[in-house]
Amino acid sequence: MTGSLAPPLPVLRKLFAGFLAAATACGCVADENGLSKTKRAESPPSREVAFREVAREVGLDFQHFTGATGEFLFHENMGSGVALLDYDGDGDLDVYFLQGALVDPSKSLKDCLFPPPAGSLPQSGGPQNRLFRNELVEEGKLRFVDVTRQAGVGDQGFGMGAAVGDYDNDGDWDLYVTNFGANVLYRNNGDGTFTDVTSQAGVDDVRWSVSAAFLDYDQDRDLDLFLTNYVDFTVLGNRACLNSLGERDYCSPEVYQPVPDRLFRNEGNGKFTNVTESAGIVTAFGKGLGVVCADFDGDAWIDIYVANDQTPNQLWIHQSDGTFEDMGLMSGTAYNADGLAEAGMGVGAGDFDNDGDEDLFMTHLVKETNTLYVNDGKAKFSDKTRQFSLASPSFAYTGFGTEWFDCDNDGDLDLFAANGAVYIVESLRGEPYPYHQKNQLFRNEGGSRFRDVTGEAGPALDLSEVSRGAAFGDIDNDGDIDIVVANSNGPGRLLLNEAASGHHWLEVRLEGVGSNRHGIGARVGVLRTGQSTLWRRAHTDGSYASASDYRVHFGLGRVSDLVAVVVEWPGGKKETWEQVQADRAITLREGSGKPHGGTPR
Repeated sequence: MTGSLAPPLPVLRKLFAGFLAAATACGCVADENGLSKTKRAESPPSREVAFREVAREVGLDFQHFTGATGEFLFHENMGSGVALLDYDGDGDLDVYFLQGALVDPSKSLKDCLFPPPAGSLPQSGGPQNRLFRNELVEEGKLRFVDVTRQAGVGDQGFGMGAAVGDYDNDGDWDLYVTNFGANVLYRNNGDGTFTDVTSQAGVDDVRWSVSAAFLDYDQDRDLDLFLTNYVDFTVLGNRACLNSLGERDYCSPEVYQPVPDRLFRNEGNGKFTNVTESAGIVTAFGKGLGVVCADFDGDAWIDIYVANDQTPNQLWIHQSDGTFEDMGLMSGTAYNADGLAEAGMGVGAGDFDNDGDEDLFMTHLVKETNTLYVNDGKAKFSDKTRQFSLASPSFAYTGFGTEWFDCDNDGDLDLFAANGAVYIVESLRGEPYPYHQKNQLFRNEGGSRFRDVTGEAGPALDLSEVSRGAAFGDIDNDGDIDIVVANSNGPGRLLLNEAASGHHWLEVRLEGVGSNRHGIGARVGVLRTGQSTLWRRAHTDGSYASASDYRVHFGLGRVSDLVAVVVEWPGGKKETWEQVQADRAITLREGSGKPHGGTPR
């Protein structure tokens, strides 16, 4: 369907040469069965959970700009996100930061309360989004280089978030940017550059979009696009809101009306069709901020969950005919256990209790707590926040970016919350930017409870900033998950995982043939002797306004002997690969495994 968009032969040769160089650097070998692997990693000595902040040390030098001029424009403190993607196909993750902008035409940079730091602006002038290329494979050490200008992705709108997906199935990752204003779709040309194809593709939305997700909702092998739209705020319609002391502060979202989300169907020819109405998505809508796509009811069709701000959340269950029904209320995920609609910001889906289905975690406003919804396997959820000790630790924080990830490779999914207030923090009153808070790390204690281990995780978790987006992935290719945090009016952060626990791991890259090119939406299971199967899914969505590493990561604890790896491809076809060894990154190509006769759950 997309042959006309494939890179020319010289470019393919260059990319193939880069792949061979990457394979040589990481010790990769490949076989005819579609399974490639890297050399076994040496197990480091045991150590507590620890993260080290290394952004500037490795060249990831980014400073976010809000454009604030003292008018408290509502959008100023809601951005921005960050995306991880291997845009050049060399085997390591690159980083794309979303930047703010001055959107009031009556103002200039000299009117800003927090002007961009000297040296932070590109040669072209104003603030812009920035792409940093990871030189790990080429140089053998972690180092980033700003390639924004060469790549052509320096959008200068007020960036909110990004979605990553290979919408044209040509093997490289494309980029969708959401803005306070017009959005942008960048097609990856396969030669280190991108082209703005928004108009041709028909995926713009001038309303305030925040998070976006690529998904194959109709199982036609190409990725569709879902957008969360927030409220009808405009600069001209800005309202003067006061806090309890009569001071100006940012308004509550209750002041503004919600606007509908959007679903675009990929036609496979470089164009999308707006199917929001025909798919039933407009039957309910709220103030959308976060979105995550997964098969919540186990019918092999992708569903969509939307985190709404102070309005009921939606759980769009696929009806197996291209339409969706909002089952938020019936599923128990529209409101919390107290029957309240919360200020949904970020959201993650994952199987934290290892029972084979996707559970939900959401970040919320201060004094609301974050929320854990536990799935019974049929998209019936229970609010178990208090039972799993996640209520009181989050009560004093406003959470944004979040994700389920195994921070210590013990086989249980943990949680990270990127925090930052949206209203003045009383204890910080008088400071220039009184919204900063510490981020949090919650460790999964064997599926029975979570423990706040923020204070044990190293100085990187001692930082107090106004965090928004968070993206998760193995930045240094050492077998554990690192975190990139985007701060409002602050520097980008790279939290390098140094939890050398001695635990084993496995990373799986999928190569779709009958499915979309990278198997987005597939479920991957690791079968272990005498233990429950670990199920994870291939995705880039979730968190808040951010995109994460699509590679499927497994912490294996002390288990190094694996029975098999099972992949349930989009549509439900299952395959098995045996003789898979731990402590490796492998690639599984659709059609090269053995047919799997068992049930997927």
